[in-house]
Amino acid sequence: MRALGTVALAAISIVGGLALWEVAARGASAVLIAPPSVVFARLATDVAAGPVLPALAGSLAQLAVGFVLAVATAIPLGLAIGRSPKVAAMVEPVLNAIYAVPPVAMVPFLLVWFGLFFPARAALVFVMSFFEILVTVAAGARNVEPSLLAVGRSFGANRRELVARVVLPASLPFLFAALRVGLVRGINGMITAELFFAAVNLGGLMKQGAQRFDTAGLLSIIVLLCLLGLVAQEGLKAMEKRALPWHFHA
Repeated sequence: MRALGTVALAAISIVGGLALWEVAARGASAVLIAPPSVVFARLATDVAAGPVLPALAGSLAQLAVGFVLAVATAIPLGLAIGRSPKVAAMVEPVLNAIYAVPPVAMVPFLLVWFGLFFPARAALVFVMSFFEILVTVAAGARNVEPSLLAVGRSFGANRRELVARVVLPASLPFLFAALRVGLVRGINGMITAELFFAAVNLGGLMKQGAQRFDTAGLLSIIVLLCLLGLVAQEGLKAMEKRALPWHFHA
């Protein structure tokens, strides 16, 4: 019943938002903003017969590479920072200093290091995902209950076993939160890279729409990105509920 109520509230929120958008857009110029009825029709047409699906596939490829690399490096480093004061003292000042720099400010360096194409775009996804995942995982590793570690030690667990059997399972809620935040930031990095570097894939379609003052085309890509983010978030939530059912029980 609670799940049905949550779905109903979400549906009401989405339908209400679309209705307000429709009413507001109907009273404005089509050059300024297109109504959702036009935007969704345009998206359906472009998906069925246009370049949207190949562009989406290209965008997802660079997202996958950058995000997987961010996860593979940020999770072990976050666990090390969270559980080792020495590692934290050595690494955190540098990471905090870099974290304060807006990721877009790294674009000129990525251009020099990787060029305009796929490696540079994947690198920006990595940069925008890495720190979000790292900070959240480190916070989760720090917040492991000392009593859990004491129980593990009482059963003779060594440091590696404590990390594998106590720290990592206890940090899973933070880890899933890190994946959700990092994935959203990765999607942001994906489209930012396609707008700042060579205009290709979904970013290229957005630039073409802007040059033609095609707000329906622009908004259709934005709606597609919203749907992509929603599907990714809900997929990770479903995985979290399956892995951590106790975490969702009141």
